[in-house]
Amino acid sequence: MLANKSTYLPRDKPVEPIRVLNQDGTLVAGAKPDLSDDEALAALRLMMLARAFDNKCFSLQRQGRLGTFAPLGGQEASVLGPALALEPSKDWVVVQYREMPAQLYQGMTLERLALYRRGHPMGLQVPEGVNLTVHQVSLGAQLPHAVGLAWGAKLQDKDTVVMTYFGDGASSEGDFHEACNLAGVVKAPVIFVLQNNGWAISTPREIQSATTDLASRAPGYGFPGFAVDGNDLFALHGVAREAVARARAGEGPTLIETRTFRMSPHTTVDDPSRYVDPKELEKWRKRDPIERVQNYLRRKKKWSKKTADQWDEEITAEVEAAFVASESHGAPRPEEVFEHVYADPPPLLQRQRAARGL
Repeated sequence: MLANKSTYLPRDKPVEPIRVLNQDGTLVAGAKPDLSDDEALAALRLMMLARAFDNKCFSLQRQGRLGTFAPLGGQEASVLGPALALEPSKDWVVVQYREMPAQLYQGMTLERLALYRRGHPMGLQVPEGVNLTVHQVSLGAQLPHAVGLAWGAKLQDKDTVVMTYFGDGASSEGDFHEACNLAGVVKAPVIFVLQNNGWAISTPREIQSATTDLASRAPGYGFPGFAVDGNDLFALHGVAREAVARARAGEGPTLIETRTFRMSPHTTVDDPSRYVDPKELEKWRKRDPIERVQNYLRRKKKWSKKTADQWDEEITAEVEAAFVASESHGAPRPEEVFEHVYADPPPLLQRQRAARGL
């Protein structure tokens, strides 16, 4: 008989996620945010910019001027909160396809993101000096790359931390488990941000995994895991800040499960009304991560209707300018299929390009 069965048995219900900020803008008893008011304002602007960009993309997609894309709505804090713990000049972010605020924080431009949404190859060209990888649509495929990048930095004695993002669906892929296993063995300075938004397209989390806590997988690979309120910017930043400090100190990886909800469709060809309970969606709409930070700043006399109106106008103009700039680029050239893939193209690609006269 096992000496301590409770150590080995799964829980019947998930643990309460770490929270610092309540929806009404008050702080949890005894909690204190690591972000100053000015830093919170800057973060709020990035989240509002990301949502406005999404709304513009929805409009263009419905007009037939934009292709299919995966919106971010409701997950802005889940993405930006952890990223704020990084130093963009030396740390790397390895994204999937729903991480716009983190991309902007690292130094990506709105114009390049608009180009990507329009299907232009230049949208996949990261600006010089920006420590960021390109979008990865194949679920989980970026995770071993993130571990390799972090391990390589460690072998070169670089003070670099790598943060990588993925969803609960991707955590069911073999790449996730292989990446975690290797990261734990070599103590790679990598932070896994698992955005648990409840759905892998139309597959609910409860039939993806029997565990109630995806963060609880981390100890099996030899490193800590934390479940955090995915709509709480302050809690996410605080947990990630400690994870970054651990990684820099040579203590290895951390898994952060952000408990959030996908308030938008999986992609613009998805119809979530076919499988999402409208009452559940409405419940999560009342936990809007942007409104939570606005409520906090309003209580501190740092947010007002006047400021909101001014920001809405400025952000709208910024998004419009990005798309106008993106449309100034000519149509992609056929030869661009072969460019920006390899520094030294292999013989097979060279022959293919030559055969097509490109």
